[in-house]
Amino acid sequence: MFERLLWLALAATVVATLLLCWRRWHRPSFWFVVGYPLAAITVRATWRKVALGCGLTKKRQRFWFTTVPGLISSTGTVRVRRRFQRVTVDTKPWMWLPLPTRHGWRVTVHTLEGQVPGDYSAAAERLAHSWGVHAVRVSSPRPGRVVLAVTVRDPLVRIDDLPPSPDLLKVTVGRLETGHPWEIDFRTVPHWLNAGATQSGKSNLANALIVGLAPQPVALVGFDLKGGVEFTPYAPRLSALATSRTECADLLDDLVALMADRMETCRDAGARNIWQLDDHDRPVPVVVLVDELAELYLMADKSEKDEIARTSTALLRVAQLGRAFGIYLFCCGQRIGSDLGPGVTALRAQCSGRVCHRVNDPETATMTLGDLDPAALVSARAIPAETPGVAIVAGQDGQWYRARSFYVSEATAEYAAQRHAYLTPSWAAVTAPRVGDTVRDLHVA
Repeated sequence: MFERLLWLALAATVVATLLLCWRRWHRPSFWFVVGYPLAAITVRATWRKVALGCGLTKKRQRFWFTTVPGLISSTGTVRVRRRFQRVTVDTKPWMWLPLPTRHGWRVTVHTLEGQVPGDYSAAAERLAHSWGVHAVRVSSPRPGRVVLAVTVRDPLVRIDDLPPSPDLLKVTVGRLETGHPWEIDFRTVPHWLNAGATQSGKSNLANALIVGLAPQPVALVGFDLKGGVEFTPYAPRLSALATSRTECADLLDDLVALMADRMETCRDAGARNIWQLDDHDRPVPVVVLVDELAELYLMADKSEKDEIARTSTALLRVAQLGRAFGIYLFCCGQRIGSDLGPGVTALRAQCSGRVCHRVNDPETATMTLGDLDPAALVSARAIPAETPGVAIVAGQDGQWYRARSFYVSEATAEYAAQRHAYLTPSWAAVTAPRVGDTVRDLHVA
């Protein structure tokens, strides 16, 4: 008997060791073969208790057989009998079979009467703790249905290297919490607002964009209000670089004039945008990278008021009209608040792409994500300092996600800028020729 128990213990040890090795060296296959079936069984078996604990059940009247006390015999024994009567029970929402994903599973739930997706979003954290998973995200594909997307472990702890970007004006800069690539596609979302404190990953995201856009036939324009220390190393790939507010104002005037010229070209060709023009007539797309956005709006004294108004108006014109004419914005800043003036608020409204890294003040997070979802605001404030590159991103599908950008060093970005310097179009060639009458009309206040 003892030998048999010893052999069983030895066999169990060997099996456990093999499973641990399998999980360590090839986690995806281990998840689909072992982890997911166990998780699916556990979720279905505990759903009633979990739904009751998270407040997702409803009281309903049901006819049920119940035991009620009957007569008392002479020996003192109570005889019970069954009766078919209405009783109040806790009814759980109907759940379908969980379907596996790369980092967890997703399951569709039928909502009960009076429930909305917000009820499940409010209980998402409780659901995650009940199932012992990293996070639960809630979406609603149609009325009466809620999809719970469960992430077993955080996929943003370790991410891969930056892949090449074969599509024009599209760069894969990182990974979403769902495991899907995080893409910045300027043709789908033309203007972006990127907020983040020092060492939060804001500059790293700009480096990833430069590496991804450098081999593409586009013109890169830099606005560096740190005196040029951020973008000067990438000057070989920049068609124009402004390092002071005066230079920024002049460069913005060039962009407004460029829009007017392309506007005239599209009008003569009967096209709504440059992408409807023939290939030989289509002008080169322009991506504008703005660093330290707040410096464009800060005013030391009243003498700078006119210059700030000129800069703010020109930048807003570019944001409002630039998409159709191949001019795209990527604005970065440590602090973006409404106290900088109405120009910032108006610019924010034009930037449908939002990226919020770890920030030092709640107002910047509110300014960046406040009009999307209150849950996104909470997640942005919870980003720890130990995870640089993690951000809350407004996706192209209208939802928000946690994401993390690939690490791209300054040396890598400098090498990409130097290697593809031959693709840099001169700014004179990009802006010429101009249409004077249209330019004057656009500058009328």
